[in-house]
Amino acid sequence: MYRTVLLDLSGVLYEGRDSIPGAVEAVERLRRAGVTLRFVTNTSRQPARAVLDKLRWLGFRVDEAELFTAPHAARRWLREGSYRPHLLVHPDIRAEFDELASDAPNAVLLADAEDELNYRNLDEAFSLLIEGAPLLAIGNNRYFRDSDRLHLDVGPFVRALEYAADIEAQIAGKPSRLFFEQVLADADCPPDEALMVGDDVQADVQGALDAGLHGCLVRTGKYRNGDEKRLSGDAMVEDSIVSLCERLSRK
Repeated sequence: MYRTVLLDLSGVLYEGRDSIPGAVEAVERLRRAGVTLRFVTNTSRQPARAVLDKLRWLGFRVDEAELFTAPHAARRWLREGSYRPHLLVHPDIRAEFDELASDAPNAVLLADAEDELNYRNLDEAFSLLIEGAPLLAIGNNRYFRDSDRLHLDVGPFVRALEYAADIEAQIAGKPSRLFFEQVLADADCPPDEALMVGDDVQADVQGALDAGLHGCLVRTGKYRNGDEKRLSGDAMVEDSIVSLCERLSRK
């Protein structure tokens, strides 16, 4: 059994407004086995409190200190660099950055801003980037699954601004090695004793493998047939978090 298990949220624990069948019980099974749990997400449409409330509403027992979100990692990066960000983020998470000065911005923070990702706002961000401001992106996911279908995530817009301004973005959240290191430092666990469980083959599983963790790809959420063939390195592949827990208990 691993000392620490990192669990992605959407697609692993729930899809839309419904928990994955058996996921609540599977998480409790890990707790009873003495595993340290960390709940990690790149979501940038909801503040951390709303994410926590949803998990609890679905029946998951989660402490606030166990939840790590990419917006929190972004805020820490901006604060430590004394940056004044131009925020291109979803209106629902703007308050997460109220403590940071935003006058005369010297950095761009890009997230899944939904309808705010229009030409005018992207062009305004580009004007700062072309003059030398760094780009910090909350995640780099290509797409995500809501209850009905796959939707564009922030990754394609990151690529567009990188190409236009001839720069490379800093990534807050998965698959950033720094994000995994922050989570494991909090759990006081070395990478080789930790397992990341996710439905995103690149951001969740490949990112974890590159950071020295073990990885498990689950065939729920945004998983698409053949995703495991895109992995570089050894990772488990399971039908769901339920079958993963059954496999771990047999060990």
